[in-house]
Amino acid sequence: MRFFRHASFRKYFANTSWLAAERVFRLGVNFLVGIYVARYLGPQRFGELSYAMSFVGLFSVVALLGLDGIVVRELVKDEGRNDELLGTAFWLKLVGALLILVCLGVVVPVTSASPEEKILVFLIAAGLLFQSLNVIDFFFQSRVQSRYVVQAQLGQILLSSLIRIYLVWLEAALIWFAIAMIVDSAVLAFGLVINYWRNDRHIQRWRFRMDIARRLFRDSWPLILSGIVVSIYMKVDQVMIREMLGAEDVGNYAAAVRLSEVWYFIPMIISSSLFPAVLKAREVDQEKYFALLQGIYSLGTWLAISVMLPIALFAKEIVTLSYGIDYAESARLLAIYAWANLFVFFGVLKGNWVLAENQQIYNIIFQSIGMAINVVLNLVLIPIIGPEGAVYATLACVVSNTLISPLFINKKQRVQTLMFIKSINPAYMARVL
Repeated sequence: MRFFRHASFRKYFANTSWLAAERVFRLGVNFLVGIYVARYLGPQRFGELSYAMSFVGLFSVVALLGLDGIVVRELVKDEGRNDELLGTAFWLKLVGALLILVCLGVVVPVTSASPEEKILVFLIAAGLLFQSLNVIDFFFQSRVQSRYVVQAQLGQILLSSLIRIYLVWLEAALIWFAIAMIVDSAVLAFGLVINYWRNDRHIQRWRFRMDIARRLFRDSWPLILSGIVVSIYMKVDQVMIREMLGAEDVGNYAAAVRLSEVWYFIPMIISSSLFPAVLKAREVDQEKYFALLQGIYSLGTWLAISVMLPIALFAKEIVTLSYGIDYAESARLLAIYAWANLFVFFGVLKGNWVLAENQQIYNIIFQSIGMAINVVLNLVLIPIIGPEGAVYATLACVVSNTLISPLFINKKQRVQTLMFIKSINPAYMARVL
């Protein structure tokens, strides 16, 4: 099936274009401003800020509750209950954010973090309260109207960037950069509410329904557990580097990770925009459904290859131009970390199939195995070879999650993995396009 030539694709492509334009703009602005801020802070203070962000990241999945795809799916299926679905999702996410603050109040005081780092953790976590209003994004996703979300995000990007530039100009203390993150979340929430209102929708009409909450929890608990596992293996490395080595090593590692992970927006755009198309194809025709999935995997694979090869080959030049000579240690880390893109791209795109087929439980199994591999290898390798050990641990983790575990544990998952392997064939990609 040559899906990408069909007229039905135009609607989703237009939606993707809005998302792509915003993400590319965000990428450019955040990249330039991020360089400016990182150069000002230096590896030591940048490492302290990155450590605080990673620490909050370990808990932030509780606020997300794995609801994103689930709520979008329910909004597509039952448009008449928008206010009840969004209201219930909002209150669940708000309570989740409050629980995070309580948990941090118990855990943070017993860590070895400095007093300043502990304050940074709580300030960054406070921004999660405003993210409860991001459920409005789910509404626009279900309507394939991402332009309204993009408008709010553009305002957020511009104001946030101006604030950070001003803080560097003032030579502000590190704590002010954490406060700027709270403002960042608040501005996005305000923008989403305004655009929701412009579409003749009002958050005052939202209602919490316990029966809907139970249904959402029933469908999302595997994603919550999966999210906890993912948070651990994606964030624990920086926490462990800080505990075993120091903040400067965290700064160098975080710089490499950001230069590699900045490209993850590509599969996320494709996945979120084509999720409704995947659901509809599954209901209409299984052959078209699998052809669509294969096309998406092929597109993602070659986009990943086009990203990771230049990064791996020119890591030293990329780091020097981006962060400066103070971050020279990041280059060798980036050259290795870039290879994770191939497997991460597939993992993100496969998420549509996981939700459509209710295969979340297997994701938990695979990710739990990967998490265990990551933590154990971090414990073994970081003391021996430093931050580079965390990079190898991450690579082993993503390969296990997306390639090795699915091949041996579940037949349906094995088929998807074989489709991923097949997508590497350039001849097949040519036929899809």
